[in-house]
Amino acid sequence: MPEAFKFELVSPERLLVSEQVESVVVPGAEGEMTVMAHHAPVMTTIKPGVVTVKTAEGKAERYVVFGGFADIVPAGCTLLAESAVAVGDIDRADLARRIQEAREDVADAKDDETRSKAEQFLGQLTTLEGAILPA
Repeated sequence: MPEAFKFELVSPERLLVSEQVESVVVPGAEGEMTVMAHHAPVMTTIKPGVVTVKTAEGKAERYVVFGGFADIVPAGCTLLAESAVAVGDIDRADLARRIQEAREDVADAKDDETRSKAEQFLGQLTTLEGAILPA
């Protein structure tokens, strides 16, 4: 049985998770990464995606995050999200609004760098939408 470690998922609105877990899959900016007890120290930015938490009881919980960063140390992991919600509580209208705003950001971009960042964010949101919402 894998060793448990402390995981916290925090959004500006509230603390969503603060418990001992077996593993956490984090949507890092460079790709998904699985965090387990005694992980090497890492700090990474988070892209919009799904955080999957395997609790000490073996139950899987999923949360949607919209950016932020994760601080990983051997004793635990703290994920500070710009916005986070349990997958079961996701609001289709909120996700559709975020996607529309991202499309407007792409259309309103004044230079190539800004447009590229906006297009990347839009792509992440649409991928997220496909991953969590049924067709």
